[in-house]
Amino acid sequence: MENIEENNEIDFRVRAIKHEGIVSKINSNGYIISLKGDVNCEGCKAKSACGVSESNDKEIEVFESDQTFCLNEPVTVSLKKELGLKAVFWAYVFPFILIMVTLVISSNFFTEWLAGILSLLVLGPYYLMLFVFNNLFKKAFKVSILKI
Repeated sequence: MENIEENNEIDFRVRAIKHEGIVSKINSNGYIISLKGDVNCEGCKAKSACGVSESNDKEIEVFESDQTFCLNEPVTVSLKKELGLKAVFWAYVFPFILIMVTLVISSNFFTEWLAGILSLLVLGPYYLMLFVFNNLFKKAFKVSILKI
């Protein structure tokens, strides 16, 4: 039984995206973790799409945790790789597909400049829908934190 638990833990470590950070704020909903600027993104295949390595002031809000943390405590933030790919899809891939489909369809009915404007304007309702379903995405993209 012990061997199975070790394999599950190793499997989770391999299939998770991890970053080190510190607990910067504690509120009633959860914790706000500030990611360190020296994250090890050099070996990551998704570093160009991630955006964490581009800036030093990234913060992540974690809502549910089994552990308690203190202010300025070092932690490790982890997210399953599958969820990272879903996040990239909803943030980058789907809006691109939406723009291209709208551009192709509207170019059959309108002039080029109007089709271009319509394809850009379709992003407004899309991001509004993301905002409306914010709580659904927070539940789906669950980030876990562990003490170092």
